[in-house]
Amino acid sequence: MAKRIGKRFWMLCVAMFSLSLSGCGGGAGTGGAGAQQQAPSLPVMNIGSSSTVVMQEYSALLEGVVTVEIRPQVDGTLEEIAVDEGAFVKAGQLLFGIDGRVYREELKSAVALRHAAKAALDVAGIEVERLRPLVKNKVVSEIQLKQALAKHRSAKASLEQADAAVQMARINVEYTRITAPVDGYIGDIPFRIGSLVSKNQQEQLTTLTDVHEMRAYFSMSEVDFVRFKQQFSGSSIEEKLAAVPPVTLLLADGSRYPFEGRLDAVSGQFDRSTASVMFRATFPNADGMLRSGNTGKVSIANRYDNVVQVPQASTADLQDRIFVFKVSGDNSVSRAPITVVGKSSANYIVSDGLEEGDMIVVSGFSRLPDGTVIDPQPFEEGIPDKKEQHR
Repeated sequence: MAKRIGKRFWMLCVAMFSLSLSGCGGGAGTGGAGAQQQAPSLPVMNIGSSSTVVMQEYSALLEGVVTVEIRPQVDGTLEEIAVDEGAFVKAGQLLFGIDGRVYREELKSAVALRHAAKAALDVAGIEVERLRPLVKNKVVSEIQLKQALAKHRSAKASLEQADAAVQMARINVEYTRITAPVDGYIGDIPFRIGSLVSKNQQEQLTTLTDVHEMRAYFSMSEVDFVRFKQQFSGSSIEEKLAAVPPVTLLLADGSRYPFEGRLDAVSGQFDRSTASVMFRATFPNADGMLRSGNTGKVSIANRYDNVVQVPQASTADLQDRIFVFKVSGDNSVSRAPITVVGKSSANYIVSDGLEEGDMIVVSGFSRLPDGTVIDPQPFEEGIPDKKEQHR
């Protein structure tokens, strides 16, 4: 009996000792879980101010400085086409010839009528001179002289009318020879020799474009126009245009046109359908490299002085707003909205929301709650891709 009691006592002691050890181990485990979580180490950067130049590009349509529609001014049959499509012509060079036989005969008739009118005027003048002394000597009545003077004035008017008819006939003859009004390049020619042409037809014979200078037309949004007026000095639009540095032209293949242009005109009103205003830039084109109808992009340099810039990869987009994660003095982070006025390479240009000396988290801020305390590490390496940060 005593042995059984001793055995049970021994087993009880072993069990209590095991529980004691288990309690000690559990206490240590609980203490580890309750310890404060280590602050995440994240790269940060201090914000400074700097100057930068941003190239703003606008899609443009190119037109020659002068584009003339060549149209017939008289009716007739096209009997000569003196140029080919795409040819370069000089001002005054013959382009088209219209059968002018009818108009030459009309000129002859007009000249003959003028001769008759001149003869009638001479006769009326002789009659006046014959009656003057007779009226003076009271041989004939004064009324006869007045009638002769009236006939003289009528004959003079008839001569002036005949002169005008001759001039009109001569102009029509000249219109049968269509010449180039300016230097330039010939466009398409939809007519052929023998085609009947008319001064009232809708289709032009061809177009002639003076391309020694090219004008690039492009639209600027209302927001960009406001920034344009703020960016460049001057009290008027003309003065602001003069303050814009030379602009460049990017061709359709992405290459840069070798000559710079100037911004020289802006439309007087906005297009209501697009909420944009039309600008014009002029480029030299002495070698004829550009033609009307070409497309490209006008690139305007906008300079920003003493502005805050942040890497685009250090920002987050949410509901059309852009945020950064600012680090406060106690190393806690908070999300802060910023106002972006432009882009420079991989950076945003910020006008509001950040100041020089602020510290922001560069990467690793995905799902980072406001108030989180971090272990800031100076940022030195390249910025990771923005897509990688927001996975």
